[in-house]
Amino acid sequence: MSASETPVFDRRSVARVATDRPDRYGRQLAAHMSRKITTAWDDASATGSLSFNREGPVTGIVELACDDGALVLTLRTTAENLDRLERVTGIHLARFGQRDRLAVVWIRDDG
Repeated sequence: MSASETPVFDRRSVARVATDRPDRYGRQLAAHMSRKITTAWDDASATGSLSFNREGPVTGIVELACDDGALVLTLRTTAENLDRLERVTGIHLARFGQRDRLAVVWIRDDG
């Protein structure tokens, strides 16, 4: 697979993180993670993404979206990377939101 191809992921996991400030946390997560991976954040649409490509090829993508009272994280990856990417994303967001007691709970498509 070339670097420009989008990988095919067979696992999906979603976390709805309750917060009164989803755009703030989405923007902060994207900015912080941009030091190690490719990220994007669009203020106008309050959406973004995290592309886990630190080791080269993309191993997973988290789409960020703001909903009423929640930041929605949608992770697409492979079975072998699922636990790690859920953990990495969740730990960083929970640290930022410690004062607001953000809780990141992933729900996988396969239960």
